[in-house]
Amino acid sequence: METLTIRCLSYILLLTAVTATADTQVEPDVALEMLNNQAKQFQRRIVRVTNNVYTAVGFHGANTSMIIGDDGVIIVDTLMGPTSAATALKALRAFSDKPVKAVIYTHSHGDHTGGTRAFTGDKDIAVYALAGFGTEHGTDPALNPIMMRRGARQFGRRLLPAQMTNRGLAPANTYDRDRGTGFVEPTVLINDDVFKKGIAGVRFEIYRGPGETDDALFVWLPDERVLFTGDNFYSAFPNLYAIRGTGYRNVLNWSDSVAHMATFEPDAVVPGHTMPILGQKNATTALRDYSEAIRSVYDQTVAGINAGKSPDVLAHEVELPEHLRNKPYLIEFYGSVAHATRAIYAGLLGWYDGNPTTLSPLHPEQEAKRVAKLAGGVAGLSEAMQRAMDDEDYQWVLKLADHLQWLGGDADQELALLTKIQALRELAAREYNAPNRNYYLSYANELELNIDRSATKEDMQQQ
Repeated sequence: METLTIRCLSYILLLTAVTATADTQVEPDVALEMLNNQAKQFQRRIVRVTNNVYTAVGFHGANTSMIIGDDGVIIVDTLMGPTSAATALKALRAFSDKPVKAVIYTHSHGDHTGGTRAFTGDKDIAVYALAGFGTEHGTDPALNPIMMRRGARQFGRRLLPAQMTNRGLAPANTYDRDRGTGFVEPTVLINDDVFKKGIAGVRFEIYRGPGETDDALFVWLPDERVLFTGDNFYSAFPNLYAIRGTGYRNVLNWSDSVAHMATFEPDAVVPGHTMPILGQKNATTALRDYSEAIRSVYDQTVAGINAGKSPDVLAHEVELPEHLRNKPYLIEFYGSVAHATRAIYAGLLGWYDGNPTTLSPLHPEQEAKRVAKLAGGVAGLSEAMQRAMDDEDYQWVLKLADHLQWLGGDADQELALLTKIQALRELAAREYNAPNRNYYLSYANELELNIDRSATKEDMQQQ
């Protein structure tokens, strides 16, 4: 098994090219190597955490764990569906064939709850969760159509095989066709901040731990000194905001929950995704660093808000403290500091940045017409877009291409779309943040497909 020290060294060597900027764009070969290294965090394996605790990593996107007791086992989280869960259980059974006595859900995300029937069969077995279980999304179900589209882009679900890398916390491909079909409703809903129980001779403690979701909990085994974090900790900067769309995730609660975990000084941390971290110093330091990183982003953002800075400015200015930037469990493979600052701003203060210029902005079509006039006309704007492409100024290319698209028949729509597609793919090639990379590529593919469809109608429609 690759040690934490070796991973740290490999990441630090790669990040010498990264820390000069605050974003997640690097040279294409560096981005690909970083993502390939991160993929080692979720290669399929069974990890022996202690003599009585085993974690199945890489059998789906999330982890599932087995705690061995005197006359049975306890399962923590159950993957997305019964197919993946059954495969994981078969591998775990190499270490114990004792019957399942209980299941614990760390939170209600489907990739942690959908495979329970593979572990319980038809038996009525206690399933523990926090009261309020089911508050995992924080968005109105009326938004499900757009959430589905944006979620597919974030996770790269429809990418071509050659375009796939991973999802930051999970393999690019997982078996999802049976998602949720093995779900079992919790039978024990915990209302207390602390819940202590003994099952099969195993003492365990469950603590309320809001963070990624409001219904999150963490599990502490005092005899084994093992802590199960759910999705409040994993080896990547946390997804304080998901680009698929989500309500505000209370960042202070998240930081406080992880800080609480660190007070136990565990000998092992088992995250909801990625490899367990073993050894008291490594595990405790990781939790403390994680909590500090979240709190630092929050504090910097609030200070910037009070200084009158806009979310656009803060997204470029806020960064992790220098002593945390190269920690392997805080690299922005999944969450993004820039996205987090925008989410904190909107969550605390709403959309308005305080600048009267943005109080009642022009419609994008009106703005595009004025920008084209400044460029010397539509042709001048189109030339500026192509020069930006030649200069590898890809973000500016996207902006100019959008202006051209708003100009309708006055602009070469196919050229604007083709240039935008190329710029999206160039940005994707340089991204080591997996959701960003997947979104760029997915959107580019959708635009390309729409060009093909529009060509049959001889009418380019605005995207």
